[in-house]
Amino acid sequence: MTVDAPTSNKSGRGETAEDGYKRANRKVAIKPLLALSPYLRAQMPVLIIAGVALIVSAGAMLAVPMAVRRIVDFGFSAQHSELIDSYFMMLMVVGLVLACASSTRAYTVNWLGERVVADLRRDVFQHLTKLGPAFFTTNHSGELMSRLTADTTQIKTAAGSALSQTLRNTIMLIGAIAMMFVTSIELSLMVLLAIPAIVLPLMMYGRVVRRLSRVAQDTLAESSAFAAENLAAVSTLQAFTNERSVAARFADAVETSMAAATSRLQARAGLTAMAIALVTVSIVGVLWYGASLVVAEQISAGRLSQFVLYAVFAAGALAELAEVMGEVQQASGAAERLGELLAAVPPIQSPKTPVPLPHPFQGRVRVDAVSFTYPTGDPATRPALRDVSFTAEPGKLTAVVGPSGSGKSTIFNLILRFYDPGSGHVTMDDVSVSRLDLADLRKQIAFVPQDVALFADTVAENIRYGAPNASRADIEQAAMAAQAHDFIAELANGYDTNVGERGVTLSGGQRQRIAIARAILRDAPILLLDEATSSLDADSEVAIQRALEQLMIGRTTIVIAHRLATIQKADKIIVLDHGRVVEHGTHASLSGAGGLYSRLAELQFTSPLQAAE
Repeated sequence: MTVDAPTSNKSGRGETAEDGYKRANRKVAIKPLLALSPYLRAQMPVLIIAGVALIVSAGAMLAVPMAVRRIVDFGFSAQHSELIDSYFMMLMVVGLVLACASSTRAYTVNWLGERVVADLRRDVFQHLTKLGPAFFTTNHSGELMSRLTADTTQIKTAAGSALSQTLRNTIMLIGAIAMMFVTSIELSLMVLLAIPAIVLPLMMYGRVVRRLSRVAQDTLAESSAFAAENLAAVSTLQAFTNERSVAARFADAVETSMAAATSRLQARAGLTAMAIALVTVSIVGVLWYGASLVVAEQISAGRLSQFVLYAVFAAGALAELAEVMGEVQQASGAAERLGELLAAVPPIQSPKTPVPLPHPFQGRVRVDAVSFTYPTGDPATRPALRDVSFTAEPGKLTAVVGPSGSGKSTIFNLILRFYDPGSGHVTMDDVSVSRLDLADLRKQIAFVPQDVALFADTVAENIRYGAPNASRADIEQAAMAAQAHDFIAELANGYDTNVGERGVTLSGGQRQRIAIARAILRDAPILLLDEATSSLDADSEVAIQRALEQLMIGRTTIVIAHRLATIQKADKIIVLDHGRVVEHGTHASLSGAGGLYSRLAELQFTSPLQAAE
């Protein structure tokens, strides 16, 4: 069944760069980065080591000007010549301490960055796996992967080096300013008056950088999503000879991303130039005045040297803070995007106090007066199901048939609880599925979809997906039951053959047999088959039908079928049309009833095209 996916904008591809730009124009503070604090607190021992190393390295740097002052004032005079060795030895010790502390700081903070990003990626992906199909119909998988990779990498810079540099330069700035006042209050007051003239323009310019950074990240995500979508359907792309047009569209997307990145880089370069220019002018002005005080013998040359060094330290720290803040602003935008993912609440969740499954579990599935409309946000969307009721008994085969779009696949979505019905109930052994723990519910179901999902892994691992702890013998036994063992044995590496992305190296029938082997291996009491034999040839279909007949024994089996020949032995057939049950019965009773099923059977069993096939 095909269902129109709900869209979040006119294109239906999730947020675009324009949407991101509009959202970026809102005030984005450093607040999103505070969400990283739990990840940092989890590494408290390393964080403490990094903090100590940071303070020691900053303290060592702040000690240098005091040594320089003594060298200038006393070290070069004949009467204090014996002190010159001790002063320079002290500088060497300070240098060694600085080297050890700086290397420790560099290692620990970068390790913290890597650790935080690894944990963040883990949590984001884990959260994404809990979001239902409704979420992924409104969010493009390529954009989600961009957030999971590019945005987390951006945060690594902030959590590691940028955070370290911010703290270090903050300590240096505060320490240098304090020592400037200790050295000369008069000169320090002059510097203090210059600070607002430096900081305020930088803060205003920083907001521009932040907005442009967000736009650059959004345009990169959009181009990545477009590339991923087309490469995933490369056979369709080439079959319709769209290589040139798709490449041109991607080139346009890349250029848009490049333009956004260029604007961001220009803004950051301007921010850096402004910071350096303002700081330089301020330092030269203060130094000029300080030189006049030395000439007037109001302060010593050593004291002026000490003050100048502290001023340089403060200016350098301020300039680095301005530059690092650009990176932090970018990371803030990335953290906001990831925060949006982590804040997304799955519409379908396990109840807080789930009801345990009945014991022994029979697997009786009842659909009781169920109506359902997909959440597209469009009030004109027609219901997919209207007051549908039927019961699938244990050990029986229940088939669901009807034209495309009649609501067949929606029934499976509700049984698996990917969605909740708008009205009515779906129950298992008389317990509503909404009262069961999701994991417990889905463990009772083996599902074979029409669009088989295989992963870029070995044949064995794709079958083991149905039961992660299964042994190799269990896997091979399931493959034999699914009539897949023979073709698997002929592959280059047998069960260890990699099937490629989405099983691209296998035929449709081979992929379907692996999916059936996966369901057999799961050994669940409820079996859902969505056209499970649609891609098989006649001989394979007969063999699979025999295997499925054995698999169905003692299980509740619900089959969605277009080919009515595969369900002639069904115990019950439910006929859907426009979301309603219009008929139900057996193949024999429905074939002669003159209704929709009878017309479908007549078309399939007597048409010249069917006969020719």
